[in-house]
Amino acid sequence: MIDAKSLLDRFLGPNAGTGSGQAQPGRMPSVGGLPQGGGLADMARQALQGGGGRGLGNMGGFAGGAAAGGLLGMFLGGKKRGGGLLSHGGAAVLGALAHRAWQNYQAGQAPTTAPPASLQDAASVDERFLPGATPAAGGEAFELALIRAMIGAARADGHIDATERARIFEQVDKAGLDPEAKAFVFDALDAPIGVSEVAAAARTPEQASELYLVSRLAVDPDHPAERAYLEALAHRLKLPPALVAHLDRQIEAAASPAA
Repeated sequence: MIDAKSLLDRFLGPNAGTGSGQAQPGRMPSVGGLPQGGGLADMARQALQGGGGRGLGNMGGFAGGAAAGGLLGMFLGGKKRGGGLLSHGGAAVLGALAHRAWQNYQAGQAPTTAPPASLQDAASVDERFLPGATPAAGGEAFELALIRAMIGAARADGHIDATERARIFEQVDKAGLDPEAKAFVFDALDAPIGVSEVAAAARTPEQASELYLVSRLAVDPDHPAERAYLEALAHRLKLPPALVAHLDRQIEAAASPAA
């Protein structure tokens, strides 16, 4: 059985490649030096005790760091997305971003001035926003739906041709995944993943927000094809435009070194 949480952390975290940060069989990987499996609150408290700070930028940044480390970086090719991604807390921080965006949206705040998610938010995030809280609409672990969403979004600009696909297969094969996890990634790479399939995985509004967030991580919104993909996905997910603006704000703020 696939350890869905561990695989999602490998996609999002900085230690997915070969070398000292590689996960070993039978061991949970670490993300940003923090062991996985201790729970969101524990990871956030460890990060707070290690240096504090209000914004997620103090954790090494959130958005776009897959290009610098995690398995998602393999699908992004040479496209950079900013600083370190989820360097503390792994997939759990995703819930903090979605939760903060919802809070700001429901409070009627302007996206441009709304507060970004913080480590304190990660320590007290509503359980509904944790990726593993509720299965996807089809019954599978929601973390797997998030991985498919990232792969689908990364392919939105069509840059993964036969040569790039072979390179990704080779790197995934060396990433230290167990056979089931490796097969899942290979199948996802081969399968057609469009906005309809991604959106169909959302059972709750919280899941819809997280599917959008991880897709936003995997694209360059300044690229026309990728921007069109995001807009189509937001529409399929039935996300209000104002909420989408808040989700974008959380990604952009967390990617900033000054966050």
